[in-house]
Amino acid sequence: MKMPIEFEAKVLGIDPEAVADQILTAGGHRLGQRLLRRYVYDLEEGDASRWIRLRDAGGEVTLTVKEIAHDGIDGTTETEVVVGDFETTNVLLGKLGYRPKSYQENRRTSFTLDGAQLEIDHWPGIPPYLEIESHSRAHVVRIARSLGYSEDQLTGENTTKVYTRHGIDLTTIENLRFPD
Repeated sequence: MKMPIEFEAKVLGIDPEAVADQILTAGGHRLGQRLLRRYVYDLEEGDASRWIRLRDAGGEVTLTVKEIAHDGIDGTTETEVVVGDFETTNVLLGKLGYRPKSYQENRRTSFTLDGAQLEIDHWPGIPPYLEIESHSRAHVVRIARSLGYSEDQLTGENTTKVYTRHGIDLTTIENLRFPD
């Protein structure tokens, strides 16, 4: 079975209101805002290239194995299934021997534009970023260009590496939440 490639890139350090206006002006549609919660589990301790993510996206709960080959737009594969309940799935994973290494949350505003999914993500402690996901690398780059971003402004780095850019080791944070 061939693993599905995730064609996705980030534009870091954005102004969320300005980017939302750019997306809408380009013909995009706002889908809404939500809080995402996730547990992250190591598949093998010390292997940062593969992990399990249990995520509650505010309406759908998914269980995913993410595997990173490189930091490019097409460098990540993921195998994902929808599950019924966030906490029950965490308990089930515990019975299988997996313990979450962290709990994380972020706030997301979602858009569509010309067949692509765009997300403005806010994470505790770092500047917001834009994530563009689509069916191909070329389409991700084209959507970015339509919003005024060149290909060299895009990164395929995962969120852990984005935190590292800001001097924060996300792997040492067991509970990443927004302040009350």
